[in-house]
Amino acid sequence: MLDNLPRGTICIEDIEMGMTRHLRKVVTDADIEMFAQVSTDHNPVHLDDEYAQDTIFEGRIAHGMLTAGLISAVIGEQLPGHGTIYMGQTLKFLAPVRPGDMVYAEVKVVDIDIAKRRVKLDCHCAVDGKKVLAGEATVLAPSRKFD
Repeated sequence: MLDNLPRGTICIEDIEMGMTRHLRKVVTDADIEMFAQVSTDHNPVHLDDEYAQDTIFEGRIAHGMLTAGLISAVIGEQLPGHGTIYMGQTLKFLAPVRPGDMVYAEVKVVDIDIAKRRVKLDCHCAVDGKKVLAGEATVLAPSRKFD
């Protein structure tokens, strides 16, 4: 994975409007197979070339939630980072991600409630500059007061 900043924690007291973090990751066949094992989602559109060829996608695609997991990685590792608790997430899947695709996942701070330690993040994933996923996350950010 290629990140724009190191892993760690940005406390609520240091989060600013417009702050962004991202990562890039190539989705591999192994990633898809591992996700199928962990999630128990063995839909053949993800795992069977012959089956997937006859679908609207004309080939295998990654699980949508595997792609969404990259958003979770940015939130849990970079912004706000370690100690962050998910409160909610909306997602729209806009296009398929295929094995071998380089996915760019980004989050951007769009609202901050310091008193409640809540941060709202605009989230998206893209492949070759085309959005494949868009949504919004609400998280409980860590605070120096409690650490």
